[in-house]
Amino acid sequence: MEKERELFKKASIVNQARLHSGYHYPRSVATALMSDDNKARFTEEHRPFILFDFEKYYAIDRYGSLTDAAQFERFCEFIGIRCERVDGHPLFNYERLEALYLTTEYTFDPVLIGEYYKEKIAKQSSIEIHPFTQIKKVETVGGSWQVELQNLENEAIETIAAKSVINATYAASNALNRLFGMPDIDLMHEISEMAFVTSPQLKNIGLTVMDGQFGSLMPYGLSGLLSLSSVAYTHHKVSYDNLPTFDCQQRNLLCRPDFTADCNGCPAAPPSNYRKMLGQIRQYFSEKVELDYQHSLFTIKSKLKANFIDDGRPTEISCLHRNPDFYCIFAGKINSIYEIEKML
Repeated sequence: MEKERELFKKASIVNQARLHSGYHYPRSVATALMSDDNKARFTEEHRPFILFDFEKYYAIDRYGSLTDAAQFERFCEFIGIRCERVDGHPLFNYERLEALYLTTEYTFDPVLIGEYYKEKIAKQSSIEIHPFTQIKKVETVGGSWQVELQNLENEAIETIAAKSVINATYAASNALNRLFGMPDIDLMHEISEMAFVTSPQLKNIGLTVMDGQFGSLMPYGLSGLLSLSSVAYTHHKVSYDNLPTFDCQQRNLLCRPDFTADCNGCPAAPPSNYRKMLGQIRQYFSEKVELDYQHSLFTIKSKLKANFIDDGRPTEISCLHRNPDFYCIFAGKINSIYEIEKML
């Protein structure tokens, strides 16, 4: 069941398309190790959609970082990932950088992966997709879920029976849990912007500045674009409610905490922060580097409240009901998709 008109239209594509190798989480070793554990398998199974041939750098900001150079080096050594210090590079501004490291991290193309899975599903006669569909009512009858669906195009109603349900709706996890009478996950939510830029000097270079209110710039899969994000400026609004509740929903009544709309094209979407993001990331490059803004995409990003401090992104999978079964999987990283095999 998919509430949007198409699959892969929200957070699935509005992200940095980083195939995490663990570097991003020096304050959450568990997330770092999980990212690295699943990377090899994800890479092998999605090789045509992954950009391998670029230089990926991590850097420590000279001012205000929560992780200094020595700590980052010890962290990388502990989890066994590449970390080669680069003491001179013509494209970077060392007056702002305490340390620069050449690492190994890839980027996947979320648009192409989405198309691959849509084609794969279309060939499976046993899989039926209901797009632009809302779940209206749920009951249990004789060991099965009785789920009433409404098509949002023509308002037609149908009821299906299921022995097992998997809730994998990310920002909508609690809305679906409540429909099935299940407890909430403790979540927080942010309306987030991903900016896309081009650069003749940085076509094959990515940079992530650690660890705090800094930014990251890296190739967006095979598209030729660079995705730009900033801890300080990417997130426009925050909701600490278990459902994504924002003041802009009062101006767009089609978007509700229990049934959010697509932020792209929304008349109440926040104004872009791309100028602030560009200004921030430019500090780390030399003056010869050009950055040209193309466009931005917005979405709702969600994470567990328990990870507000350490910035971790664990995958949480719970079986909340048996006979009939109900699973809730909450994951914010694409290479954590295999974690569900431990439960099912």
